[in-house]
Amino acid sequence: MAKHWSDIPEAVLTLLRQGTIIPAHPLALDEKRQFDPVRMSALSRYYVDAGAGGLAVGVHTTQFAIREVGLYEPVLKLSAETAAAWTDRPLVRIAGLAGRTEQACREAQIAHGLEYHAGLLSLAAMKGASEDELIEHCTAVSRQMPLVGFYLQPSVGGIRLSFDFWRRFASIENVVAIKMAPFNRYATLDVVRGVLAAKAEDRVTLYTGNDDHIVADLVNPYRLMRDGKPVTLRIKGGLLGHWSVWVQAAARLLKRCQEEAAKPAVSADLLALDSQVTDCNSALFDVAHAFHGCIAGCHEILHRQGLLKGIWCLDPNEGLSPGQAEELTRVSLAYPHLTDDAFVAANLQRWLSGDRNTALREEAA
Repeated sequence: MAKHWSDIPEAVLTLLRQGTIIPAHPLALDEKRQFDPVRMSALSRYYVDAGAGGLAVGVHTTQFAIREVGLYEPVLKLSAETAAAWTDRPLVRIAGLAGRTEQACREAQIAHGLEYHAGLLSLAAMKGASEDELIEHCTAVSRQMPLVGFYLQPSVGGIRLSFDFWRRFASIENVVAIKMAPFNRYATLDVVRGVLAAKAEDRVTLYTGNDDHIVADLVNPYRLMRDGKPVTLRIKGGLLGHWSVWVQAAARLLKRCQEEAAKPAVSADLLALDSQVTDCNSALFDVAHAFHGCIAGCHEILHRQGLLKGIWCLDPNEGLSPGQAEELTRVSLAYPHLTDDAFVAANLQRWLSGDRNTALREEAA
């Protein structure tokens, strides 16, 4: 039976709409590039304890190639079960959905069966389709489960989508959120305008995926006109590859952004963090080499912390670019307040062992 957004547990739906931190979950592999369930589970436990309000699994950061090696369902299943066994608090479970209509619908059925709440729908496989065909595709998948729209930047496989597409997409009844990740101010505004034009702002929650502009996205009021009157929309949370690392610090950052966004003015000190976070992202996502090492960069931080055994990707050609490791060291030293190395060190063994009964150890002073 298909799932409607009204079937999402009330506590989970409230969390999604208030805005939360949702890490894009990496894939843990061993030295043979085989699935490492122990490290995968440790990552899920880390995210929960660090303050994440949800997990996004089977998405770009999890590597789309999991589908080609039969790991889509096992990875989704393990992460959902691990998180559910680790905490009693509400968590938003987002499953990545990809491929053309038949595949995306099949993945939605799998995710629904594993009790994921919504599907983050990638349109990368639909390149060349008209916007009418894209809307037809999205509508078909939405009949299986609630959707989170995904504006993926073209440099890593996304396609350019118009304001009118987002207006029509937001009008689909079973859409609950949109992750905006075009890394482009104009394109981000197209999404916001589309939701506004569809009069869907109460149902469709905006999440930033713009890893290059996280803080500004979270504090900026989008005050736009509709029917001759100003309406203010806000980006409430983040579903980010950047937030697959240093998650405790990210959770603190989101809380601060939400608190200050509710005030008449945002402090210059908070705004200064925007460029610092973006500098960190430039190293993580390998901007200097057109994002070639964007997944490996996140793996490198998790490997340095001991959460991953190595930085291996399913594709042997994916790895760090020249100079990227040095850049990661630079930003780690420059912005220690944006990292959580001490917190991870204090809790790593309990996440690896799965010992929920051992008390959580807070970050060292």
